[in-house]
Amino acid sequence: MKSKKIPLFIIAGMLLASCTGETKKENIKSNESLSEIPEPKFLKEGELSFIGKNGNEIRKIDIEIADDEQQRTQGLMYRKSMADTQGMLFTFDKAEPQNFWMHNTFISLDLIYVNENKEIVKIRKNAEPLNEQQDLSSEKNAQYVVEVIGGFCDKFGISEGDKISFKH
Repeated sequence: MKSKKIPLFIIAGMLLASCTGETKKENIKSNESLSEIPEPKFLKEGELSFIGKNGNEIRKIDIEIADDEQQRTQGLMYRKSMADTQGMLFTFDKAEPQNFWMHNTFISLDLIYVNENKEIVKIRKNAEPLNEQQDLSSEKNAQYVVEVIGGFCDKFGISEGDKISFKH
């Protein structure tokens, strides 16, 4: 889940709430009301392969692609499950440090940061659902981020220095 920029509609809503005297606590959805939000369905938009340092394909997955600000902000929010054959690819215009969070994200994720050469530069494993305080930064420049189900990298042996290739 991308947190780099706050969309204008969220800022406008926060300003409106502060003008109407509502407290911050009243504006935060409870876990009970969050569970009422329908789970988004997976939409295959392409395929992505993880390539080992030896050049062999490690694993291929189906991907959804988040390539604009709204899609990157939404990310995998409200998903309650995801197969280890699925993931989301976030694309950015240029490589720079990236920072994600787990806001309204109900499943554990592995976040895989990838540079402009499609080399994995950082992996954040088993991000804790709904925990917005954990450090999920890339530490290095990344132009792509792949989110897969938590434990995926350990299960399939994906590591920093491996590469990705994708088509959509």
